[in-house]
Amino acid sequence: MTLKSRWLSIGCALALVVAVAGTWVSMASTPTQENLPLETIGTGDIEKVVLVTGVLKPAVQVNVGAQVNGQLRKLYVRQGEKVQKGQLLAEIDPTLQESDLNNTRAQLASAKAQKLSAQATLLRYRQELNRQSMMLREGSGVRSEYEQARAQYDAQVQQIDVSDAQIVQAEMAVKTAQANLSYTRIVAPIDGEVLGIVTREGQTIVSSQTAPTILVLADLDTMQVQTRISEADVQKIRPGQPLRFYVIANPDKRYTSTMGFVQPAPQEALEAPGEGGMGGNQQAMAVYYTGTFEVPNAGRELKTSMTAQVFIQIAEAKNVLRVPVAALGQALDTERYTITTVEDGKTRTRTIRIGINDRQYAEVLEGLQAGDRVVLAQDSVRG
Repeated sequence: MTLKSRWLSIGCALALVVAVAGTWVSMASTPTQENLPLETIGTGDIEKVVLVTGVLKPAVQVNVGAQVNGQLRKLYVRQGEKVQKGQLLAEIDPTLQESDLNNTRAQLASAKAQKLSAQATLLRYRQELNRQSMMLREGSGVRSEYEQARAQYDAQVQQIDVSDAQIVQAEMAVKTAQANLSYTRIVAPIDGEVLGIVTREGQTIVSSQTAPTILVLADLDTMQVQTRISEADVQKIRPGQPLRFYVIANPDKRYTSTMGFVQPAPQEALEAPGEGGMGGNQQAMAVYYTGTFEVPNAGRELKTSMTAQVFIQIAEAKNVLRVPVAALGQALDTERYTITTVEDGKTRTRTIRIGINDRQYAEVLEGLQAGDRVVLAQDSVRG
């Protein structure tokens, strides 16, 4: 082989190596369509929700207390028992109240007897006044005796007024004593169930400014959920919005309802300084508002003080064109984003406009059609 032929062979070999290397670099740096994560644009529902935490309580709960002092003589119900409004629940020993009633009745009888006596005396004084008046007109009377009779009569009239006032006072005392005696029989103020018994039979009850609780009644047919809504979300929540929730005890079961009432002020702002509220330093901690709603509980699955995870629907779009949030590229403003599509095996960058966004899908308002294929950026999730 000549020198020229040898150099020609070496040159061809080097050219082949460079060509192969270039092809390998090109294949490694340019992903093929099959390597791109793609999704086809279609239609579906989009729901935007606010997640809050709530606590379950009976819709109606009453602490049944005693309004009089005495020993709890008898309990007529047990915990968990259903009761009807007006049903006898407990009885306090009525000895003290019966004694007070008898005493006030005796005072009333005495006041009435005193009035009868005063009326009889008034009659005598009137007769004497009439006699002295006639004698004075006839010229046989004495002025001083007439004036004395007049003064006795006027004083006795005032005594009758005092007797009337004493009778009214005694009658009020009797009514109060009768009411106190009736308070020894404690009846159910509502239909419901005995949620708990606080005071036991034989225990002495001392009633002061606040009635001591004997037992707790609740209507468990309807439960109320009290939610804590953050300051950042409170303007998004309003009465009537649909919602769903589950309780920690059974995450697989969903309950539905609608938002009932959103408290216009946080609970801390309603508490006086020194009662656990924020007082004048209301910005020292996070602010939460209370939102409440009710849910039927005929099956008694929901219990008092259970914790609920509540999803409040603040926006919804049904059967709309939607794009995965993972496909959204650069945000141009609050509604417009860049997006990458694949057309005829080639990628293309577009600008689209979106509507509501549930963190998984966004509503497509313009820029895409059903059947378009978009490239997903798996490490990019926008809310």
